[in-house]
Amino acid sequence: MQALSIWPFKGDFCSVHPLNLELTSPCFSTTRRTRRWTMYVLVRKISCCGKSHISVGEGFFSGYSKLKLLNLCILKRGSFGASFAVAWALEQQAIGCEYITEGFSNSTNGLSQEPENKEFNDLNLDEQEEDENNDDENGGDKSTRVNVRALANSLQFAKTADDVEEILKGKIEVPLQVYSSMIRGFGIDNRLNSAMALVDWLKRKKENTHGSIGPNIYIYNSLLGALKQSREFEEVESIMNDMASEGIAPNIVTYNTLMGIYLEEGRAIEALNLFNEILEKNLSPSPASYSTVLLAYRQLEDGSGALNFFIELREKYLKGELGEDWETEFTRIENLMIKICYQVMRRWLVKSENLSTKALVLLTSMDKVGLRGGRIEKERLVWACTREEHYSLGKELYNRIRESDSGISLSVCNHLIWLMGKAKKWWAALEIYEDLLDKGPKPNNLSYELIVSHFNILLNAAQKRGIWRWGVRLLNKMEDKGLKPGSREWNSVLVACSKAAETSAAIQIFKRMVEKGEKPTIISYGALLSALEKGELYDEALKVWRHMIKVGIEPNLHAYTIMASIYVRQKKFDVVDSIIRDMVASKVEPTVVTFNAIISGCAKNSMGSAAYEWFHRMNLQNITPNEITYEMLIVALSKDGKPRLAYDLYLRAQNEGLKLSSKAYDAVVESSNEYGASINVSVLGPRPFDKRRKREIRKTNSEFCSFADVPRRSRPFDRKEIYSSQTEVADK
Repeated sequence: MQALSIWPFKGDFCSVHPLNLELTSPCFSTTRRTRRWTMYVLVRKISCCGKSHISVGEGFFSGYSKLKLLNLCILKRGSFGASFAVAWALEQQAIGCEYITEGFSNSTNGLSQEPENKEFNDLNLDEQEEDENNDDENGGDKSTRVNVRALANSLQFAKTADDVEEILKGKIEVPLQVYSSMIRGFGIDNRLNSAMALVDWLKRKKENTHGSIGPNIYIYNSLLGALKQSREFEEVESIMNDMASEGIAPNIVTYNTLMGIYLEEGRAIEALNLFNEILEKNLSPSPASYSTVLLAYRQLEDGSGALNFFIELREKYLKGELGEDWETEFTRIENLMIKICYQVMRRWLVKSENLSTKALVLLTSMDKVGLRGGRIEKERLVWACTREEHYSLGKELYNRIRESDSGISLSVCNHLIWLMGKAKKWWAALEIYEDLLDKGPKPNNLSYELIVSHFNILLNAAQKRGIWRWGVRLLNKMEDKGLKPGSREWNSVLVACSKAAETSAAIQIFKRMVEKGEKPTIISYGALLSALEKGELYDEALKVWRHMIKVGIEPNLHAYTIMASIYVRQKKFDVVDSIIRDMVASKVEPTVVTFNAIISGCAKNSMGSAAYEWFHRMNLQNITPNEITYEMLIVALSKDGKPRLAYDLYLRAQNEGLKLSSKAYDAVVESSNEYGASINVSVLGPRPFDKRRKREIRKTNSEFCSFADVPRRSRPFDRKEIYSSQTEVADK
């Protein structure tokens, strides 16, 4: 066990052991024979002008069981014991070497300078045996113990200096450093009143002892630390005023603590001003000072400012201006700098404005000065890329992670595939997926679903535009990458072929779909029937229809409508009636689309009377005609030599608020002129403008073509395009 002890020596020397405390130890002393190394703080009592002073230093020694001891023992039980131990350790870290007076040094080899008292000549690092029980057994001097935990616990409810005086009356004096650690412990336990009471008591003690015992810079620093721990910042100004009135000048620890308090309050600018004040007062900033400045820049989200500050610091380090033994500390600051830059970039990315370009600039600036974050920092930054504008930064980070050969997590890759798709950079998403296949990690179901969803976006674009070659080559690319197209993907291509009236392509795609083991759906059959109708392959369409019914596929409205149109083109109106009856029996109600298809078929066959009859049947079933209905009917009647009826229907459509195209207007006028019908053209109104379909040309068209290797100019269909390279190899 380790002991927090005051060891008196000849010549008014004693040692306080504060470091490497075991927080779980029931007592910092041992009752069995041990061999141990121990580090102690040396406390020297100096008499001058009738007043006693204490100076403190550090050293290593072992043994000395014959010495009279004053053990400050911290017990395991109770919360404050741990707080005091932590506070003691914090005291050493915060003060560092500042409490070492002239004549001592914090050397790992012991006391580098010979002290005035020659008794220190006997202190060495030779390992010695000790038995702390032998003193008692052999009649040796017994050590006097002060239970620090009990002492601290008795003070934790003190609220005034009088309370402290009452508790400590008759107690043995302990060094100021013990009080300092108690104050820090009170701060950790959020007992600021006790800390303030203890300081007030020390002020009173200073008056009673004529200044020999009283608060010093370390006491005030501990009190500021307690304020920081308990977040009672309103007392800071009062404490600084007390220090000024006592004539105690702030040291670097004071400034570091104040800077930390300002950061806690969100006053980063004032923290930076304090650092400038440190330099103006010719104080030497500690590593904590520089770290706090970097944290201030992080709070300001000023990555460039932090980077410039670090560059200046590194120049001082390389020139040796920071002092010796700075290698480890500079490495820590460098690592902190990298983390802060990545944290600032993450904060930028979650803001409403697009700051991804700014993040890229900072990333490039870090490269120039040799600051490269690890895989963890880069992946965290990737997760912050969630908007379309972030895709460039996400792709750059991905490339950096891959180039570092440090591996990459699959979840990050999936996130990037999603991000690339959101930004409509499907080729980039596919490259990441290809890397998963070639370099690892192995893609999972989510990877598969994400990349297939991107293919579906492209296939849907091909379907809407009727650019069937896009669809065919995308299917080939999917299979080349080990992705099995489902019915959704096959149907997209079939619909694209149907819209493009590519009958041969639709037939081959349907066959290939079946060969690949994918069961056609009603959408598949509907697209094939539509393509066959447009290719006027009516007999083949009937075979497909019968096969569809045979395999148990229930026709939908689209399939029924196509078959009705086919039978109209064959002038089999009795079969058309049968189709309508079947629709009603199957609870598939005919719509305006169904009747428009029938009337359109009549128009193409110049059967105006039949078209007009179906128009009446449409009205009887309470189906409201639309512009297409009237246009097809007017065209059919005009071709069938019934210009007057066509004229009346045109006016009727106008009265219903429908806007017909120039095609219907021209049909009425031309038919009237041809058959000599007298009509009032002025009643028709002005000729409508030609309705030209504006084909939307997206900026991504060329990207689609490059990605899917699609020719930009149409060309005759080649059957080989239906099969992928893998399929062709298998056939050979």
